[in-house]
Amino acid sequence: MKLYSDLEYLKLSKGQKFLYNLKCFFAAIPRWFANIGIAIGRFFKNLFLGIGRELKDLVTTFIHGDWKTKVSYVFMGFGNIARGQILRGLLFLLFEAVFIFYMFIAPTGGVYWLKKLPSLGEIGPHEEYNEILDAYTKVYGDDSFKILLYGVLTIFFIIAFIYTWRVNIRQNQTAEKILATGKPLKSGKDDLRSLVDDQFHKTLLALPVTGIMIFTVMPIVFMILVAFTNYDGAHNGFSNSLFTWVGLENFNQLLSFSDGNKVYTAAFGEILTWTLIWAFFATFTNYFLGMFVAMMINKKGIKIKKFWRTVLVLTIAVPQFISLLYVSKMFAQNGLVNGFLLDLGLIKSPLPFWTDPAWARITVIIVNIWIGIPYLMLIATGILMNIPQDLYESAKIDGASGFQQYAHITLPYMLFVTGPYLLTSFTSNMNNFNVIYLLTGGGPDKAWASAAGGSPGQTDLLITWLFKVTTGTDSKYYQASVIGIMVFIVVSLITLIVYGLLPSNKNEEDFQ
Repeated sequence: MKLYSDLEYLKLSKGQKFLYNLKCFFAAIPRWFANIGIAIGRFFKNLFLGIGRELKDLVTTFIHGDWKTKVSYVFMGFGNIARGQILRGLLFLLFEAVFIFYMFIAPTGGVYWLKKLPSLGEIGPHEEYNEILDAYTKVYGDDSFKILLYGVLTIFFIIAFIYTWRVNIRQNQTAEKILATGKPLKSGKDDLRSLVDDQFHKTLLALPVTGIMIFTVMPIVFMILVAFTNYDGAHNGFSNSLFTWVGLENFNQLLSFSDGNKVYTAAFGEILTWTLIWAFFATFTNYFLGMFVAMMINKKGIKIKKFWRTVLVLTIAVPQFISLLYVSKMFAQNGLVNGFLLDLGLIKSPLPFWTDPAWARITVIIVNIWIGIPYLMLIATGILMNIPQDLYESAKIDGASGFQQYAHITLPYMLFVTGPYLLTSFTSNMNNFNVIYLLTGGGPDKAWASAAGGSPGQTDLLITWLFKVTTGTDSKYYQASVIGIMVFIVVSLITLIVYGLLPSNKNEEDFQ
């Protein structure tokens, strides 16, 4: 592809510029993927190099450190206690004691769960003879769910212990250097004082970071691991039967076009396509229409502006659970809209708002406009008020039309400020569960896809399909996990590609 110089580009017409930019966009996609691969490779390279540096430093510290530091390799905190830092040393020692007790002493501790993790359990629910009752009773054996959950928790605990052990060694190394200079070490009171003074940021972040690790990172890891099992309603790991590792079988089922998997793959491809189409229209219709509404309300000569803004904001105040269910009934076959049109004689039979695939998809996009415009109107109002008015006055003097003022002044400023919001809005619309589920429930039905998990419908997004997969008697949690991973990959790729094209990222100096 020929690349134009700046002078050659300026000589192109608007249509030629658009086609050139479009070609550049598609031509850059392979380079973006290559850059992602390079970044991943660089990450692992730096990771291994960092591990190598840490191991070298550990060996060097052990060789050249004093006896207190050497003992700290086995008994965490010993060096701190021996040097008078009692509080630090006791905390390190307590953490090591808790780790040893959980891993090796507790009857169902870390070693117990790690041993069972490769098999996810060996003894499932079975019947055994009960001499007291003189009958066979059901006995529950291993619990695959607990094994996987506590196995993940144990691995995270081991990583936390290794990190804490490394901090313990580093603190001994630092203490030796400080004492070598003749300076005193911090006491326990100094440590407590620093937690509310120069180290207060660490105190504030400790609880949120811990919460993120426990309630966000670990569930994500657990969900990813479920994708490699056969965890479903028939294999719930406890009361029915154990679930086991199946490797890449679930991914092969979703992404392979072999004879037995065509339904799954075709359903995933169609739902993914509709999800991207829905996200595009749901994002940009709200964006531009919300901007136009804000421009109309802010226009000079418009009276009672606060009233018009208040009317639009009322749609936000009403919970979507109420408003969307009401709208769903309004557009039903026997709903208010069809009844009104029939009474006026404008139609002879009810319009298939929710029964025809094309009608249903168009209707949900239109209804979403009604929901989304108020948000964009409020955002655009604040931005429009901050655009320098002398730009518009200069444009009018130069003879610019209203559309030219919008295209060269208003829109560039809006895209610069709201670019990141536009990207997050697109990704959130890909996961917009409320609008689709409350309006159509994913319908109308997609007969050929009934064999796929969850029986996806014509308006189902990946997120609503994921919900259907996890409900009902089948409850294919493994398939839901695979879908969740695919959603993450698609959203991540779109985010990485589009973020580099945002004006707020590329042309920041133009708006300073």
